[in-house]
Amino acid sequence: MSRLTMRSLTVAVGILGAMTSWGVGAAPLPDPGVLPAELAPGFAQADRPRTLAFPRDHGPHPEFRQEWWYLTGNLDGADGGRFGFELTFFRFALAPPPAPSAGTSGAEEGGAPSATSAWRTREIYMAHFAITDVGAKRFHYAQKLARGALGLAGSEGPPLRLWIDDWTLGAAGAAAGDWKLAAAHEGYALELELHPLTSPVLNGEAGLSQKSDAAGSASYYYSIPRIAVHGALYEHGKPLAVQGLAWLDREWGSGGLGPDQAGWDWFALQLDDGTSLMFYALRDRDGGRDPHSAGTWVESSGEARPLKSPAVDIDVTGHWSSGDGVRYPSGWRLRVPSLALDVIVRPLLADQELKTSPRYFEGAVDVSGTRGGRVLGGRGYVELVGYAR
Repeated sequence: MSRLTMRSLTVAVGILGAMTSWGVGAAPLPDPGVLPAELAPGFAQADRPRTLAFPRDHGPHPEFRQEWWYLTGNLDGADGGRFGFELTFFRFALAPPPAPSAGTSGAEEGGAPSATSAWRTREIYMAHFAITDVGAKRFHYAQKLARGALGLAGSEGPPLRLWIDDWTLGAAGAAAGDWKLAAAHEGYALELELHPLTSPVLNGEAGLSQKSDAAGSASYYYSIPRIAVHGALYEHGKPLAVQGLAWLDREWGSGGLGPDQAGWDWFALQLDDGTSLMFYALRDRDGGRDPHSAGTWVESSGEARPLKSPAVDIDVTGHWSSGDGVRYPSGWRLRVPSLALDVIVRPLLADQELKTSPRYFEGAVDVSGTRGGRVLGGRGYVELVGYAR
């Protein structure tokens, strides 16, 4: 979604619902939170291609209403164990930045307008942290919510720095582009160093990703599909050395879902031959696939090719239901005839559902199949949004 602007919009609706109590995870999610662009006067819109530049665009874009930084990955432990992880930061603006002509003296820390109260802010931050412990057959997740004021949460860059309390993602070391992350919650903690193996890949039209025909329903969207990671995973304080491969999705905009869209299925697959596949299947309210569904194929050389909806066939091979009856797809066959790609995607655990704002499935997967008749495997992540009402 992954990772999509619609996800940020859905999260934003949950944030606004939670603001009355400031209770993490307490906000109900509307069905499933369509906020059209006309509800965001004063914010910049993703309405045309623009030149993306790095490391500048790794950092925040306060002129837009929402954005997020999304990391997932598969880890191997020194003891032979297998793990998945997710750490995602969301920024949502409650009001646009003041116009230069407004006579304001600028913004305070965390996007807060000049005011007598240091608690006042224009920005809210949310983060999700999850660990898939395959050996223990356990999925652990947590959510944090904070104001962008008093140093509680914020975003800066370049160099990139994100934080909510002690959950952080930011630039590290002398090597250009290297990052580090840290997060901990109730028995699990993760500290990783990240080294991108590929340059940012622009999705859509030079980074402009159109989600529907509705005005403003677009975002700026790029991915880094292969990031080498190593560090330590702590379980109840006991460290385990881990290493693996991560994926970064990055998106910002001010629009949302189209009026007839209900959710999406997002795939981020890292194949053993060095290639990568990202594809999001947008779902209409009648359950069909929206024609704005799209993705990107990345060769081992880093060369990227956009994929329109008809280029990718997806068949669901199984389902899983939560304890309260929410039914998710659980197993897929993906085919891309133009690439001679035919793979099966299986979740490492059936239950990798986050009952957060929004409620969704975000899970580590294994991949097996063929490309051009040659056997290959892989790993990845799948996100399913809009199934829980």
